[in-house]
Amino acid sequence: MSDYLILCSGAFLAGLIDAVVGGGGLIQIPTLFSVFPNMMPATLFGTNKIASVFGTGAAAVTFAKRVQLEWGAAVPAALAAFLFSFAGAWTVTHVPTDLVRKLLPFVLLFVALYTLKKKDLGRHHLPIHAGSKKIWLAILIGGAIGFYDGVFGPGTGSFLVFLFVRVFGYSFLSASAVSKVVNVATNIGALIWFGASGHIIWQLGLLMAVFNVAGSTVGSRLAIRHGSGFVRILFLVVVTVLIFKTGYDGFLK
Repeated sequence: MSDYLILCSGAFLAGLIDAVVGGGGLIQIPTLFSVFPNMMPATLFGTNKIASVFGTGAAAVTFAKRVQLEWGAAVPAALAAFLFSFAGAWTVTHVPTDLVRKLLPFVLLFVALYTLKKKDLGRHHLPIHAGSKKIWLAILIGGAIGFYDGVFGPGTGSFLVFLFVRVFGYSFLSASAVSKVVNVATNIGALIWFGASGHIIWQLGLLMAVFNVAGSTVGSRLAIRHGSGFVRILFLVVVTVLIFKTGYDGFLK
């Protein structure tokens, strides 16, 4: 019973954090590994996806109702993310991912330092691309982050938020809204492969999904209520924690 309490609490908190700035995997994946230390990693990643896809989907719906979504970037990015996350999920079941694990903390450190240096980054919504250039940039971002999400996952939402702020000039709030649409696609793409290859504990994943949705609903409403300044602060907090967690996993574990 205590294990289920831990898993459901972790799913709620993961949904809340993920809805605002991404990084829910920072909480949900370690929670699964702590309760099932001897289970195949691919199965735990797959179970995490079934919970996450519902939570991220709920957050996307909430944002779509209350924030003007940049569909011109969200749709092509989501399509590319769907295809490449499937490829990434296939990769993680066949190819070692140690290099990704070791590079990740350094990439996250760059993201944190850049965001701290650019104090006005993401405070205002000032889109800087249009037409075919916007579409191709969205495809590139969606494909790259989609593949990463299928392979590894932690920080996917945070990377998406940062890239939509930095590359497209979106505010943190608008970038968070777009990232949810793209993240739903990455989760579905990876989920198809994990499900087809038998790497999902369905009953547990669906139970955690209920709590992940509850957390994501709370998180998305907090983001909308408090705006881009709040999202930026939480983004930096989550990225900082991710740096230490991924650094420990990559070099000390």
